[in-house]
Amino acid sequence: MVDLSDLLADLAAESADLDALVAPLPAADWARPTPAAGWSIGHQIAHLAWTDHVALLAATDADAFYATVTAAPDPNRMVDAGAEAFLAPPADLLARWRAGRAALNDALLAVPAGEKLPWYGTRMSAASMATARIMETWAHGEDVADALGVVRPATDRLRHVAHLGVRTLGHGFAAHGRPAPAAPVRVELTGPGGETWTWGPADAADRLSGPLLDFCLLVTRRRHRADLALLASGPVADEWLDVAQAFAGPPGTGREPSSRRGVTA
Repeated sequence: MVDLSDLLADLAAESADLDALVAPLPAADWARPTPAAGWSIGHQIAHLAWTDHVALLAATDADAFYATVTAAPDPNRMVDAGAEAFLAPPADLLARWRAGRAALNDALLAVPAGEKLPWYGTRMSAASMATARIMETWAHGEDVADALGVVRPATDRLRHVAHLGVRTLGHGFAAHGRPAPAAPVRVELTGPGGETWTWGPADAADRLSGPLLDFCLLVTRRRHRADLALLASGPVADEWLDVAQAFAGPPGTGREPSSRRGVTA
């Protein structure tokens, strides 16, 4: 079990790293396109600010959270609409993102033990919400880094992203219209400091191993499996590499393998 305050400290650190990447950018750079179709760097930060806002509502006012869901004119565009609604000049957007994540930190600390918060299609604990925010912040930070041509160093905070990726194995299959597998998968990942992180029974027939960073890039659909040093043994583990998805909602198009980027049909 991970302590909520430790999770929130890692969320704050992940947010601070991304903040340090975008804060010095000239205003023109916030309009740079990112690998997410139609999204600029500004859209990425606006999305995080919007998601922190609805997470804050989930933690403090469930009725207000549900109202944002029912009021959405097009549920399939809710995420895009949220980012667009929160777009603002860089200084204003940065200030709003900072204030929102600070408020969410305090709200999650105040959630009574055992209470489940409403979310899209599910309910989750404050610890699970914090873990999801780490995943989102890191994943959208990768989009920003890709837009800037920056390679960010891996940190051991990625273990939270990997944990969520393992927990959502069945969701990834379901999101792609496939039945959830019954067979367990043993996952063994090597962290940036050489440490090993494991999930699943040691004697499982299906196995997946490789760098912690690569697994996180896979489950956030930021890289194609062909560009990652992940080894899968067994049919379930191999199929998982095609459908892994740690976030809610539809899978989208994912990323093309590097050998096909820029190639048109």
